[in-house]
Amino acid sequence: MNGLWERMLRVPGIETPPVLFQWVHQGLEPFLAQPEVFGCLRAKDVSCEEFQLVVAALDGIYSQLPVEEQRNLYSGIKHFLTQDESRQKCHSQAIPALNSTAWFRNYLGSFLEHATVEDLQLFGDEATLQKFARDPVNMEMVRNLTLLRETAPYYTLLLTSAPALPLSSLPDEFICYLSPRAVRNLSKEEIWGVAQRLGRSCLWSRGMPGGRAPSSLASQELQVASALLRNLEDFSPEVLGDLGQAALGLSVSSIQDSIPEEHLEAALPSLGSVRGWNAEQSGAIVNKLLRSGYQILDGQSLAELGTLVGGLNSSTLQSLAPEVVLEAIQLPGFAQRLEPLPSALKRTLVEKVSSRVGHPSELVKLIPSALASYIPKSLLVFGEEQPNVQDLNDKPWTRDQAAMFFSDVVKAEPDFSRLSQSVLQGFTCAAASAVGAERFQELAKVMRKKKVRRLSCLLRMVTLHGIPKDLDSYPKDLLLFLSPSDYAATGNCRQFFINIGEANVDVLPREAPRRQQLLLEALECLQVPGTQINEENAEILGRLVCDLPGEYIRSSGGSLLKDLCQCGSFLPEQEEAIRDVLSSGNTTFGPPAAWSAFTLSQLQGLIPVLDPSILQQIPQKALSTWLRNFAWDSPLSREELATIIAELLPRRHKREDGCPADKEITEEVLEDQLMPVYYTPEELRACLRNVSLENRLSQVLTYPFSNPQLAVLKEYLHERYPNGYPENLLSSLGALLPIITPEEISTWKMSSAETLAAFLRNEPQPSDSLASAAIRRYVELGNALNATALSAIGTRYVCLLNATELEAIDPASLKLASLDPSACSQETKDLLYQKAKEAFSDQHHLPAYYELILPYLGGAPAADLKALSKNNVNMNITTFVTLRRDSLMRLTPPEVEGLLGVNLPELAQWQNRAPVRDWILLQKQSELDKLHLGLTGGTQEGYINIVTPKFPASSSAPLGTVAMAFQLLPALLLSFLIVSLLS
Repeated sequence: MNGLWERMLRVPGIETPPVLFQWVHQGLEPFLAQPEVFGCLRAKDVSCEEFQLVVAALDGIYSQLPVEEQRNLYSGIKHFLTQDESRQKCHSQAIPALNSTAWFRNYLGSFLEHATVEDLQLFGDEATLQKFARDPVNMEMVRNLTLLRETAPYYTLLLTSAPALPLSSLPDEFICYLSPRAVRNLSKEEIWGVAQRLGRSCLWSRGMPGGRAPSSLASQELQVASALLRNLEDFSPEVLGDLGQAALGLSVSSIQDSIPEEHLEAALPSLGSVRGWNAEQSGAIVNKLLRSGYQILDGQSLAELGTLVGGLNSSTLQSLAPEVVLEAIQLPGFAQRLEPLPSALKRTLVEKVSSRVGHPSELVKLIPSALASYIPKSLLVFGEEQPNVQDLNDKPWTRDQAAMFFSDVVKAEPDFSRLSQSVLQGFTCAAASAVGAERFQELAKVMRKKKVRRLSCLLRMVTLHGIPKDLDSYPKDLLLFLSPSDYAATGNCRQFFINIGEANVDVLPREAPRRQQLLLEALECLQVPGTQINEENAEILGRLVCDLPGEYIRSSGGSLLKDLCQCGSFLPEQEEAIRDVLSSGNTTFGPPAAWSAFTLSQLQGLIPVLDPSILQQIPQKALSTWLRNFAWDSPLSREELATIIAELLPRRHKREDGCPADKEITEEVLEDQLMPVYYTPEELRACLRNVSLENRLSQVLTYPFSNPQLAVLKEYLHERYPNGYPENLLSSLGALLPIITPEEISTWKMSSAETLAAFLRNEPQPSDSLASAAIRRYVELGNALNATALSAIGTRYVCLLNATELEAIDPASLKLASLDPSACSQETKDLLYQKAKEAFSDQHHLPAYYELILPYLGGAPAADLKALSKNNVNMNITTFVTLRRDSLMRLTPPEVEGLLGVNLPELAQWQNRAPVRDWILLQKQSELDKLHLGLTGGTQEGYINIVTPKFPASSSAPLGTVAMAFQLLPALLLSFLIVSLLS
């Protein structure tokens, strides 16, 4: 330590936080860089009492330290306390100075926030840790800390395991981490007290992969609430009203069988404010209320349902008068509770309101924020009406919605800085004329401040008069289309790539040449030697790290892992390289056999890459703890989690004649998200025989069952429903979809568009073959493809519709849906374009018409494109090259210039590719020259280009017609030559 310790002790005022803070960042820099240096204190014979002073001093400045420095200092503290491998370092019952049970306060302080379960177990055996956990001084300190997700339940377990601390004396901070076992055998008063505290103290915010509602997962809070309420016999209105969020623990059977209707109605104000009801719970409560005579006659009676509105079925909601919905949404309490409603119900509420509101400005004002994104974009065209900018600013819009009114807004609001991020994202090339060329730089700078990611033609307009010298004032994403030389007036190449690393690189597809070029330029700028990237350069590269080839990942060892965790997906060679690095054990995470749950949480972005050879090395306890405490907040899909579950199951499955006595499927098991871990497929089959999943299916199917287990669940459903699944199950089949066949769908009931929508919105979404079967079944049963059905079909499935189904679409319904048939057959594009043209015919004279018709332009005839070319639409090149081929070939160069507008220069990049190349061959070179793009290949004056016709393999033209064309060709050429000579 070279006297560092002694010098620190001699510093005047070292015991005060300001002086110590300065010393930590100057004299104690080695501690922050290398936590092992704390071991030198042991070599200097620093006593436990003296070390307490160090910890106390560091604890005094804990809140001022960045999280990374907190972790480093904690690592040093841990190193000091565990370096001699003693399990009870600085604690001894026999030594008075070391027998204090306030050990956490004395030797860890606030740094306890960074301790994992494995760390705590290094500090003492379970009996000793129990004493530490229950010490009043430690408990008071922990009240003000945020323990790691895995550590908090373990600390709670130390408090509640035998001999258990009375739950009445358990701090509220630990109530949320109770286990179901901890609430067994409680008295009625204890049940009631814990349930109240559970509902009041917990966040109830844990979600599931795929963005499901908080209650769709039986998280620990829900499991405990359910365990408590199963043993509660008194469900008086007062009890129901005081449960708060703990009411989510009510089982469907309790709602149906144990709670009188009049009690539910009396407790409605409280039950309607609970967030996170699942569909079965809200449906059971609402249906029971309606059967008992509850009537929805006005907005107040609808609003009283609050968050339980999600329990209304679509037919009941459709039967309500629009005036009822209109009145309800204007009641503030009701509007605030609409967020968790299913999409189909939100869409129905919007339809009800819009049927009674004739003006966009009034509709925007009335619709609550939770419903705003469900307003059909065609209803947001203001036309001659003046928009209220403040009302628009107050609502969250999709990009397509905001594009409808952006031009109107910039005319009404000259100060771009007063526009919300939601409104600003509506900028498109078509709105360029409304902004004005002289104001594009101002708009771009505002978009950067408000973090709007909307490039389109913004770059071209910003650089219209040259590259600005203050590029740092513009959105970072614009730099993706520039080079370091373009940035030279603003900064050096290193600064350029620091900004690129913070940009959204995914604006460019991974295979895009520009994105690949950026990576090469970055490596050159950073002067990376060979294929080894250090942590500093990795930080600069940012998202570009995700594009590094496998050899860079291998050569760089563990220095890239933290950055790679943010990538989301990898190429096969990258995955192999990541596995090689992790398997080597030569990283800060160590070998897989030494990984803990906390390690897995740090690596969760790489977990989908792990193969069985790695998963099998990870301790099962670590996997189980990670699944229970971390997995549900990770971006992993159900399928990816199921892969990990499979590793926890026995390799050999014993044949089971009956359900093992200790494997009975109880209510507690059904509420446990780790249920798949407890059963082999054979055990699951045997134990499901006498169990009803009717009210649990949607919840159970979110659990990460393996494919063999899912096959067992499907068998179970077939036995229960041999004539086809009931409609209320179709929205919950996501996990089973890969093993469902189109033939099975042909037996289902689909009585409404809402049912079709619920099926098509399963997560994961149905395959094309299943979706096609569902749509066919829906139509066979006499249902119309209305706006709800079309919105559910959406762009994903619109190409599956056949000509008969397309012809049956009412243009009025298409007007309220958002489809994009650009990837469909030409026949589908043609049919939908005509339908869309009719649907939006009353808006064809408005600027927003182009945004409305844009998705359907692949079916537009030449005459309509020629008309559009006069409207300054600034069509992007991607849309242009996907126009109907025969229509595009009929356009003249001036018309193409009118269509593309500011995007015209991009035409040059396509001049050697179809269909632009073929269009050029049909134009006069003199007309092409007027575009000033350097296009070549047009017809010279006095010459004719003969383009060899390309006929499809099975031409639709009769053979006689083709033959006649060839017979006439010589005569036509001869006539042309004679006329040329005579002239």
